[in-house]
Amino acid sequence: MSTTAVAPLATADAEALVTAAVKAAEAAGITVSVTVLDAGGHLLAFRRDDRAVLISGETSTRKAYTALQLDAPTADLVDAVQPGGLFHTLPTALDRPLLFIAGGVPVRRDGRLIGSIGVGGGSPEQDHGVATTAVQALA
Repeated sequence: MSTTAVAPLATADAEALVTAAVKAAEAAGITVSVTVLDAGGHLLAFRRDDRAVLISGETSTRKAYTALQLDAPTADLVDAVQPGGLFHTLPTALDRPLLFIAGGVPVRRDGRLIGSIGVGGGSPEQDHGVATTAVQALA
């Protein structure tokens, strides 16, 4: 039985994601902070914009962890964590609280999860759009 190796998310890829996210945010007229993690939850790239809300850096990191842990865009999870949703709280393996607001997107290569990006600073819809645009630019 043979397996095909999938190239991991490299630092250069992570930096390209940050650059693409910043360009998309600037095009949308917003300022954001961006966090990129590899598949193991290790921080590969981070950009905090001091013009964005102070907590945007922490928010982008939580969104990236959430997208990675649950292997789903955080925009798809918002309804599940509302009161009465499928889950309201969830323990985390990485000892970080989850933040279920749109703006976290898994990064895949050859169909396999290799990392995630989190964007914070705009509205949830704007953050999700910026993160999605960055991931699409990497492909």
